Amino acid sequence: MNIILPDGKPLSLADGSSALDAAKAISPKLAKAAVACKVNGELRELSSKLNDNDTVAILTFEDNEGKSIFWHSSSHILAQAVQELFPEAKIAIGPSIENGFYYDFDTDKPFTPEDLIAIEKKIREIVEKKLPFIRKDVGADEAKRIFDAKKEIYKLELLNDIVGQPSMYSQGEWVDLCRGPHVPDTGYIKAIKLTGIAGAYWRGNVENRMLQRIYGISFPKQAMLDEYLTILEEAQKRDHRKLGKELELFSFHQEGAGFPFWHPRGMVLYNTILDFSRREHIKAGYQEIKTPIILNEELWRKSGHWDKYKENMYFTQIDEVTHAVKPMNCPGGLLIFKSVPRSYKQFPLKFCEFGLVHRHEKSSALHGLFRVRQFTQDDAHIFCLPDQIEDEITKVIAFITYIYKTFGFDDYKIELSTRPDKYIGSVEIWDKAEDALKKVLEDQKIKYQLNPGDGAFYGPKIDFHVKDVLKRSWQCGTIQLDFSMPERLEIEYTAADGEKKRPVMIHRALLGSMERFIGILLEHYGGALPLWLSPEQCRILPISDNYLEYAKKVHCELLEAGIRAEIDERNEKIGFKIREAETGKIPFMLIVGEKEREAGNVSVRQHSKGDLGSHSFEEVKKEFLRLSAAGMNDMNFNG
Repeated sequence: MNIILPDGKPLSLADGSSALDAAKAISPKLAKAAVACKVNGELRELSSKLNDNDTVAILTFEDNEGKSIFWHSSSHILAQAVQELFPEAKIAIGPSIENGFYYDFDTDKPFTPEDLIAIEKKIREIVEKKLPFIRKDVGADEAKRIFDAKKEIYKLELLNDIVGQPSMYSQGEWVDLCRGPHVPDTGYIKAIKLTGIAGAYWRGNVENRMLQRIYGISFPKQAMLDEYLTILEEAQKRDHRKLGKELELFSFHQEGAGFPFWHPRGMVLYNTILDFSRREHIKAGYQEIKTPIILNEELWRKSGHWDKYKENMYFTQIDEVTHAVKPMNCPGGLLIFKSVPRSYKQFPLKFCEFGLVHRHEKSSALHGLFRVRQFTQDDAHIFCLPDQIEDEITKVIAFITYIYKTFGFDDYKIELSTRPDKYIGSVEIWDKAEDALKKVLEDQKIKYQLNPGDGAFYGPKIDFHVKDVLKRSWQCGTIQLDFSMPERLEIEYTAADGEKKRPVMIHRALLGSMERFIGILLEHYGGALPLWLSPEQCRILPISDNYLEYAKKVHCELLEAGIRAEIDERNEKIGFKIREAETGKIPFMLIVGEKEREAGNVSVRQHSKGDLGSHSFEEVKKEFLRLSAAGMNDMNFNG
């Protein structure tokens, strides 16, 4: 028989061959790395038998779907280990998540850190046994009998929700309700680490019983786990919540949970980014607009947001009419477009808005600046003609990559996300929009990964994921092509033939959420921001009060030159002042004493690099201006 590989090439196999046989035929290396497969778009085990003309993809840990299967199998091993050590524990659910997996347990006694050590030991024993993951399709009655005998109340509840025939997986004597697939056996999980314990209500409902959730991470090689733990340790040092407090940038308070409070230094950083973005948008031909935060229910119903986002929106009554605090900026931009007659001669028409939006998040989901209830989006909406789509999207891609490079992100990947389960508009319109985005990416020879079913509810999108210094991926920029919303809000223009037609609408964001992007920046740089972004670019340190007057003169001239400088006027030893400036991650320190005052010099120290010597103040000031203008960080006194 012949099967079809992802690149379209056929592979000849003996009748009755499995996916693992196919992997071996492709290469022994692939067979060794394989964890599962995808047959005709369906995820399956490597033991799955293949048929003639099947389309087959072999999945490894490097594939997102392979990783998810690997981590889900790990959660089963965790649950088995827990029940072997704590037979009274009842099992709930154990999915893979973005970074690893978890399993929820119902026990009367809370798990302790010492328990995790014992569970990890038991996991290693299960892994060493190389127990096969065996699938069994059973009738609902048989499944209920099995889990009723075990008094697994959560599995019995899940069984009631299953439509069709349920399936179970066993490894050794241990059994779980699961649709699979899984890796071939427990021995595939070479390295595993339990990373934490948390409380979680059954099915996320506060009226249900609180369960104990054990988190974990696993890899096919110990070296990969070691690298991950090193990165995790470094990430904890770079936690933006910790840095935000230490550097006095922002804070959070119970009086406004999920709403960041920006301190003076934080506002300097925030406005520096905002001002830069605003200048670049103007240069790129955008016109800035501002739309209201609160708009009536009718608009949100018409735009489609009401059906999609109602549960995450905030509401108020004005003149006995329901209004909503906007979760997105686009409907307001469409109203501005619609407010005056438009001609094809005006296209492309580019509106940008730094719009404040609100989206409700559960308290358990809030996470510093990464997950808040109020944030500012650097939104823009481009209205154009169908034959302008490719050119405009190409320009936006170039704009996004330029912005990322300016902020120090050179490594990023691109995903094309297609029609989700819940969407507005016709399938025909969606296919047209998806084909347009694919054409741009392929014509520009841009590598991308297909992300089926993850598009916005109104259109497909191109997402940009930047990688930080710790190689973590963050979704920031997005380009979304929308043929539906112009139709729903009935916007139109006068075409060259005098007819009224609907424009194409491109939604796009470069940074995404300003708040989230600042959190990413802080963790990327560990708080030691580039000079042009630093709230305090320079701190002047007089050796004693005798040199305070000269320090103030230096300070005044720096401020007039546009350099963000401060003086440490405290009566403290110079070593103490230097240590505090280092801790505060101030890019430069200018030390002034008798020699400096007499010569009109300053002694320069750079954060984490130390003494740069004594130089004339005028020369140093010129260096500051040069570095700020060029977005550079290191002073050069050698011409």
